[in-house]
Amino acid sequence: MCLAILASNILSEWPLIVLANRDELHLRPTLPANPWSDVRTILAGRDLSAGGTWLGITTQGRVALLTNVREPGQHDAQAPSRGQLTDGFLRGEDAPHSYARLLQERENSYNGFNLLLADAAGLVYCSNRGHDKIQHIHQGVVGISNASLNTPWPKLTRTQAAVSEHLAFVGASGTPNVEHLFDIMQDTRSAAIEELPDTGLGPEREKLLSSPFIKNERYGTRCTTLILKRSDGMVRFHEKRFNAQAIIVGESLWTVDTINQRFLPGTDETFDF
Repeated sequence: MCLAILASNILSEWPLIVLANRDELHLRPTLPANPWSDVRTILAGRDLSAGGTWLGITTQGRVALLTNVREPGQHDAQAPSRGQLTDGFLRGEDAPHSYARLLQERENSYNGFNLLLADAAGLVYCSNRGHDKIQHIHQGVVGISNASLNTPWPKLTRTQAAVSEHLAFVGASGTPNVEHLFDIMQDTRSAAIEELPDTGLGPEREKLLSSPFIKNERYGTRCTTLILKRSDGMVRFHEKRFNAQAIIVGESLWTVDTINQRFLPGTDETFDF
């Protein structure tokens, strides 16, 4: 997961909105978002190379989202998979803050990561890089890419602003437009050279990675996921998957009923909210 925007307690009927793009090698084997066969309480995509997931939700409405921290030359190939971090939260029962505190005890075992963890009680950001490693997010529109929370990379600030503007347009009591939110995440415009961050990759690579949606034959945006949590406990989970030409090759659409703790498959036509 390489770009994510979360809106917490901005709209009265939609206390949590998650928009996320997963950027990865197109050849890396992945399962689409579905309830897991071995843990039927988890709905997520699955990384078949290292296990775990980049983004998932449970029948109780627990959400975990992961991005890697970009650190050229510092990757430890022997470190455990960061996908275990999301997996552990989704399988467990620890509150977000408690889980984040437990991770601090073994954070140095992992390559750089960012985690956003949510349950009915709230939303927490945690990382093993930077100074503010655990932050409670009570209200606002926040974003992460491959640096710490709200690092003002052009792709993040542009997307964060577009989501904020749309939510302001629909109003506090309004309902977000699903297709407009997806359109925001499918922005393929690169940043100008003078706007690019310097993370050690070189200008050409930095420019390729600077668009919110990356279109490239080898490495690019594999899927866009939208999670809309309604105040009555119903959640919309919608994943769109793309090939190297940025053409949609599959979709997963689910209703998560956190009251009765079940997943209900559906389409736009049968989705009831």
